[in-house]
Amino acid sequence: MTRLSTTPKTLASVNNLAPSTIAGHLMNTTPNKQSYPLPLFVDLDGTLTRSDILFESFFELVKSNPLYVFLVLYWAINGKAYLKQKIADKVDIDASILPYQSNLVEYLHHEYTTGRKIYLATASNKKYAQIIAQHFGIFTDIIASSTNINMSGKRKLAAIKEVVGDGEFEYAANSMVDMPIWEHSQTCILVNPSRKTERLAKHRFIVTHIFKDQPANIGRYFSAIRIHQWMKNILLFLPLLTAHKINEAGLIVDTLFGAIAFSFCASSVYILNDLLDLSADRNHSRKRKRPFASGDIQLLHGVLMIPVLLLLSLLIAAFLSEEFLVVLIFYFLVTLAYSFALKRIVLIDVLVLAGLYVIRVIAGSAVSGISLSFWLLAFSMFIFLSLALAKRSAELVSLRRDEKNNTVGRGYIVQDLDYLHSMGTASGYMSVLVMALYINSPNVMALYPNPEIIWLICPTLLYWISRVWLKTGRGEMPDDPLVFAFKDRQSQILSVIVAIITISATNIS
Repeated sequence: MTRLSTTPKTLASVNNLAPSTIAGHLMNTTPNKQSYPLPLFVDLDGTLTRSDILFESFFELVKSNPLYVFLVLYWAINGKAYLKQKIADKVDIDASILPYQSNLVEYLHHEYTTGRKIYLATASNKKYAQIIAQHFGIFTDIIASSTNINMSGKRKLAAIKEVVGDGEFEYAANSMVDMPIWEHSQTCILVNPSRKTERLAKHRFIVTHIFKDQPANIGRYFSAIRIHQWMKNILLFLPLLTAHKINEAGLIVDTLFGAIAFSFCASSVYILNDLLDLSADRNHSRKRKRPFASGDIQLLHGVLMIPVLLLLSLLIAAFLSEEFLVVLIFYFLVTLAYSFALKRIVLIDVLVLAGLYVIRVIAGSAVSGISLSFWLLAFSMFIFLSLALAKRSAELVSLRRDEKNNTVGRGYIVQDLDYLHSMGTASGYMSVLVMALYINSPNVMALYPNPEIIWLICPTLLYWISRVWLKTGRGEMPDDPLVFAFKDRQSQILSVIVAIITISATNIS
């Protein structure tokens, strides 16, 4: 154990609880001090916090340098306690942004005001336990892992017995692994227990309190894999559309499976990116509500989902064609490079984002066997660069609205907004220029009997790009402009207009 020297904090400083809410709770439910004579020992992972400190620190470590993965494997050979200590030596955590169990936190502060002794008893490293204990300022002492001792199971129970001697105690925890400690406690507190844990605990022990935050539903898992982002993979159908082969059933089926493979692959990287960006997301006004950052989904679930989704993606790709598999693997490697390093390099990040969109178009060519034209690649490069710049600009507009200056985990500052806006609109208008040059090229004659009608696409596209950037400047653009394009009513209407123009240029004689 490590003796703490802490100063109690105000109730409202913890977990963003409203002072009025806490005060009302205390006035209405304050019990007699003699009602709670037992010292209370509180578990950390999954109990006090809705996260897992070992996973949190591991991803922070790997984010700083991916090669640490190999060093972690070596540390693990020397035992879990040694692993935790080595990670703790290299990684700090910010206790103020961790997702805590709000109802339990309120209860603990209430108990502290009665003079009750409260201990933080965790298998996490003592460095992190002390940081969190000091953040709250209510713990009498801590029990935590050290370099040589992993403070879990029997070791934690022995440490608790050392504190209480022959006395009784109460233990707050969340899972089946805590049963041996509950066996020796006078009473127990359950925090977000599984149905099995709750049923067995009620049958075998005296349960004084059960704290349940809203459990994660299936919708949160869909949110974690960002299923709404799958619509981006419609881009794989672009080669079919431009080659006028959208009516060939075999190619459509192959491209559909290709889009599914890309969706699974992208989702695996989205999850990895969220796990690497936990601290950055929690400092963001909106991203802190993401499933992993908020603690709605266990980090372990995310770790398991990544290889499952990636394996499904590769199996589908291997079934389609070798060329498509190569493109998919290249896409995955680029997204990994982006997640670990490239997204923090100014301007490189938007070029990579634009490139990831273009890779989808190339993948559509690989799965369908349709050769890509110079015009389609040039148009894709400029239009997607414009959208990538709009994405970054939207984030900076949000920062300016929140009166912040720097992006967390990015290299941009609010003062860059005007430059990004200029580059983005210029890139968007360049895509229209490419479209105009394409319409005037000999290639068009073979596909469109009346190419002059295609010219109507240019003002339509100019209007849409201008509107995108106008909404971005106003702060009305969400994180992903391409997803916005699929959901926005005016964008949908403009897409129908473009389709009508294309059909008219093809059929009118």
